[in-house]
Amino acid sequence: MAAPCPFLALRGAEGVWLAKGPPNYQLATEFKRDECKLCRVMLFSEDGSLFAWCNGQSVKVAATADGHVICHIDKPKTMYLHFSPRNTFLATWEPYAVNKNDPGSSQNLNIWYVKTGQLVKTFIQKKQATWEPQWSCDEEICARNVNNEVHFFEKNDFSTIANKLQLQKVADFELSTSPSPYHVAAYVPGSKGQPSFIRIFRYPVFAGQSAALANKSFFKADKADIFWNGKGTAILAHTATETSAGSYYGDSGLHYVGIDGESSLVPLGKNGPIYCVEWSPSSIEFCVVYGYMPAKATLYNLKCEPVFDFGTGPRNLVYYNEQGTIICLAGFGNLRGNMEFWDTKQHKLISQPQSGDTTYFQWCPDGEHIVTATTSPRLRVGNGFRIWHYTGTMLHEESYSTELWEALWQPAKKGVYPEKRVVYKPIESKVEQPQAKVAAYRPPGARGQSASFKVHEANELPSNMKKAEGPETMSKAALKNKKKREAAKAKAKHDQEVGHAEKSPTSKTPATNSLVSTGDPDVDKKIKNLLHQRPLPQIA
Repeated sequence: MAAPCPFLALRGAEGVWLAKGPPNYQLATEFKRDECKLCRVMLFSEDGSLFAWCNGQSVKVAATADGHVICHIDKPKTMYLHFSPRNTFLATWEPYAVNKNDPGSSQNLNIWYVKTGQLVKTFIQKKQATWEPQWSCDEEICARNVNNEVHFFEKNDFSTIANKLQLQKVADFELSTSPSPYHVAAYVPGSKGQPSFIRIFRYPVFAGQSAALANKSFFKADKADIFWNGKGTAILAHTATETSAGSYYGDSGLHYVGIDGESSLVPLGKNGPIYCVEWSPSSIEFCVVYGYMPAKATLYNLKCEPVFDFGTGPRNLVYYNEQGTIICLAGFGNLRGNMEFWDTKQHKLISQPQSGDTTYFQWCPDGEHIVTATTSPRLRVGNGFRIWHYTGTMLHEESYSTELWEALWQPAKKGVYPEKRVVYKPIESKVEQPQAKVAAYRPPGARGQSASFKVHEANELPSNMKKAEGPETMSKAALKNKKKREAAKAKAKHDQEVGHAEKSPTSKTPATNSLVSTGDPDVDKKIKNLLHQRPLPQIA
């Protein structure tokens, strides 16, 4: 049976609509376009069977199979949506506001039954950053951060708090998505000279000094982002400070912590900020993009050992496809939009297309196609999206005269799109391909002449492309440093040989030759004393 064609959801000034994705692009007839111009948010469920959006009047949930609207929720100010893993509940969040006439309306976090639209529970959640309730993959437990505590609910019973994780000033937590036993990672920022720390617990064992399975403390951390791997066996903690004495961007670090108690600081081969961290879907390796531009990208194993070095280049993001067979290193935002697609098994470069002015990137669940979009408010002109194949071929391009706010692929269950063999030959397309800039702009007076300076350092080659450097391939600075190292080694070797020579035993007694007697005993005695007298030190 052929795999289904995924939907591509689009949200903008023209409303909300769905389109059918690759290999052909066409509007979906199953979903009726919502032409409301005030749509703030849209979201697919994890398996892609449901689609929810808020059009400024109400929140609607529809089935993607036929477009039938399942429920309406009267929450016109909703800003964020979140489905539970098994599509039982829908959580909505709106900005907190106090209503003196109706105090009950101040509760801005609401949980609803998807099938009926019935309200299950309401909470007050002032902070937007940590608003989202976290469910386990089987929906057996649900957790949320409340006033320096993490509250846990069991079996979808939100009327009773089953357990509490109490840590002083806990700022953030992450619940692993793996099945039972469940693990929780909590972050507590440091204060008054005390270090920050992250602890991992196994639910529901939270009490006692030995309750934590792992503990990692560190300084220079105003905030920390926690990333669980797919199997729930380890986390990566990306720590950062706002500013530092040596850099405007602050200090950043990356720490590995496993549920077995192992922890390590991930060694980085270049100074500078950490831009992006991504776990492989296999959960046995991860990729980090870091360092001052041109940034470096490195693949690590679970022992935090570098497995492969992608070299340096203009990139600040990393994305794995769902199958984990291809990795994309991209440079968006204030960069030109370069994309590098790599085969993760062979560690070979597949293609290097360029999508300028890109503000959004996402892999299609089939693991072969991607979407890049130029969206507002980041860029208010030239809004639109492009659909690409990982071999570097653009398959479709759509431009809009009005603002486009978001583009979103429909997810799919695991196994719907199986792993396919990676191809390196670009596929054919009838769409005119974008032309990358051949060279940088040069003023008329400098055209036709060789550049007298370099804007930045040359990009470092990946591990599989590096060759033994010879004098003809090395820069002047590298050649000078190499000569210095060789001279230092030669001097050290010479000093070592001289030291051995001085320590070797030598005869210090002069040769005893028979003295010829002069016949005068006094003269013979003076001659003998002169022969045995120590030499005078040399005058410097």
